[in-house]
Amino acid sequence: MGKSLPIFNGSSLGGMVGAFQQQVRQFLTPPPQGEGPYDGRTVDDFKPYLIALNLTKRCNLKCDHCYLDATTKSAGGNDELSTEECYKLIDQIAEVNRGCLLVITGGEPLIRPDILDIARHAVKLGFMVVFGTNGMLINDQLAKELVEIGVMGMGISIDSLDPQKHNRFRGVPGAWESALAGIEACKRSGLAFQVHFSAQPMNYQELPAVIDWAHQLGAKVLNVFFMVCTGRGEELTDITPTQYEEVLGYLVNCQDNYKGMLVRARCAPHFKRLAYEKDPNSPITKATGYMGGGCLAGTNYARVTPNGELTPCPNMPLSAGNIRETSFADLWEKSDVFNSFRYPHLKGKCGDCEYTDICGGCRARPYV
Repeated sequence: MGKSLPIFNGSSLGGMVGAFQQQVRQFLTPPPQGEGPYDGRTVDDFKPYLIALNLTKRCNLKCDHCYLDATTKSAGGNDELSTEECYKLIDQIAEVNRGCLLVITGGEPLIRPDILDIARHAVKLGFMVVFGTNGMLINDQLAKELVEIGVMGMGISIDSLDPQKHNRFRGVPGAWESALAGIEACKRSGLAFQVHFSAQPMNYQELPAVIDWAHQLGAKVLNVFFMVCTGRGEELTDITPTQYEEVLGYLVNCQDNYKGMLVRARCAPHFKRLAYEKDPNSPITKATGYMGGGCLAGTNYARVTPNGELTPCPNMPLSAGNIRETSFADLWEKSDVFNSFRYPHLKGKCGDCEYTDICGGCRARPYV
């Protein structure tokens, strides 16, 4: 991956956090994991570096693959964390690791009328804040406010360069056009953005063109997400193993081709296996944690649901508990659920695989 992906060895947690923040500000990427599994790590080594806050189940789209099974714009808000509860949650996360990356998402987070206040509260506490959004509600005024608050950037989903195909998948006419307008508003305001592409049977062959397009548009990151069939996507068909190899192989080979834009595979830890097969000494192979494409579920990453459940990953319903009842610190540090991810005893195909220490596997796929 050349100069776009530095290597962190994690030998000093304090130094790693500083290096992490510098790298995030360059590419909007969360920090690397420390040492590998089975090395005698303690709770002090398992700091939350990335927390996804699903703060609403409301949405203005009807995407086929939505893991949250997000509902219409006016529904789904009865049990959401209140503004004050969101503030309290963010305060509690700060007690464990002030300055980590918070991804504010949903549903569509920009539907919440208090979302800018929540983002402002997080930024004032020193968190790096990024939004995960469909981009449709971003206009010049909103983009300017986000910049003034100190939001680092917006992750905007684009599933095809064919507007009709994107709109069908997203379930609403005009979704592609509105997303592109949101990207242009970000550009005019100097708000960094990244493009999120979900690899599906209907679009995976578009990936090279989408990467070129995102780079030309000025994206800082191109994240390629791979389906975990949960929520509304439970009945969808994932790409085949052969197609996985094709897509991931392309991502390995194209790393040096896009100056100023990081290209990453998400929810596909076997990405590292392909990188290792190509070059055991490559930066991808040696990089750890989020920077290296490995799964951080329950170790350095967690998700909070709209009603306050703390889960290791958005793609599994397994919960450590609810932050309305137990503090974030207690759930993060003492949960048996999270400890099972930190000291795993892999079985089945992952346990028998020769690449276990390189890849680590995806825990959501066997769970669901």
